[in-house]
Amino acid sequence: MAFTVQCDIVSAEQEIFSGLVETLVAAGSYGDLGIYPGHAPLLTTLQPGPVRVIKQNGDQEVIFVSGGFLEVQPHRVTVLADTAVRADDLDEAAALEAQKHAQDLLNQQQSDLDYSRATAELAEAVARLRTIQQYRHTK
Repeated sequence: MAFTVQCDIVSAEQEIFSGLVETLVAAGSYGDLGIYPGHAPLLTTLQPGPVRVIKQNGDQEVIFVSGGFLEVQPHRVTVLADTAVRADDLDEAAALEAQKHAQDLLNQQQSDLDYSRATAELAEAVARLRTIQQYRHTK
């Protein structure tokens, strides 16, 4: 039997995952983090992207988060996400359209353009596409 830790992934709207996991991989503010049972306590911000959990039975689940926080305690890992969506519920066409729209905004170079907002939209669209690709790879 593998060592496990309780993992909860929640957003403002709902609890999207709760269960025992062997591993959790997420995009932290300074790069990807791999969390295993016995990990040192940690609190970090999350970047938009996939959160991959390997469950107690070995099955994998990929969840897109648009940002938030990751907290690791001795017997619990919690992801508090701004938005969380299971990878199989993501719409690839909508993500591609959002990416194109954000790139078009950045290419226009208008004086009234909010560059930080357009850049954030682009980053989230790219993260959604990366999540979809990672989900396909795990199937």
